[in-house]
Amino acid sequence: MILAENSLTKNIKLRYSEIDYDKVLKPSALLQFLQDIASENAEELGFGYSYIIKKNLAWFLLKYHIEFENYPKNMSDLTIKTEPRGYNKLFAFRDFEISCGNNIIGRASSTWALIDIKKGGMVDVAEALNNNPYMNQFEKRENDLKYEKIKTPEKIDIEKTFEVRFDDLDVNQHANNVNYIVWAFEPLKFEFRKTKKLKSLDMLFKKEIKYGNSITSQVEIFDNHTNHVLKHENEELCLIKAQWTDK
Repeated sequence: MILAENSLTKNIKLRYSEIDYDKVLKPSALLQFLQDIASENAEELGFGYSYIIKKNLAWFLLKYHIEFENYPKNMSDLTIKTEPRGYNKLFAFRDFEISCGNNIIGRASSTWALIDIKKGGMVDVAEALNNNPYMNQFEKRENDLKYEKIKTPEKIDIEKTFEVRFDDLDVNQHANNVNYIVWAFEPLKFEFRKTKKLKSLDMLFKKEIKYGNSITSQVEIFDNHTNHVLKHENEELCLIKAQWTDK
């Protein structure tokens, strides 16, 4: 459970552009919500973009694990709460709760790193943030979510190629991580997406991609889950495992 101290809660009224034809929340919209509230909370606590950019640093999202009790469908309002969970030298952690009314319908954990923009490597979190009092050593809790191991697809059932557009870029001039879920799920057939909804999602971000580069999205399909890999010139950019359930 997310604690009140250091947390941020946002009430979100869903717009038509954020739901699909079946009134299901688009996964890309959900990831955008998580990214936005994480950025806002980090900014409020003194380790957001305006602070780290002065040090030539950037936050890089490494991993997501998201679980749903009930993936948002026919819902007009959501509440998202986030809390920084601290760091262990090179990695920082952040949790989220997704609610509708008084019911928690989803939870998420995420792992981040601070990257030196000029040198390209990870830096010590506590040192870079000057021992910010709102970013303490990570401590485990009994109800922490567990990341799933993600395998590179062994057989490719379907694939599709995309190109990074100008509008895909973020403030660091790389493709925003929200686009990765769009590229990953787009090759899935209409009938599959029509009859399935997400139960859990794991994402492992391995490398950034820049404007004009091509992305190949490959998918391995099982009965109740799909494995995805995004590649640029045979180099893996992102691995994704999605668990699905019937709508």
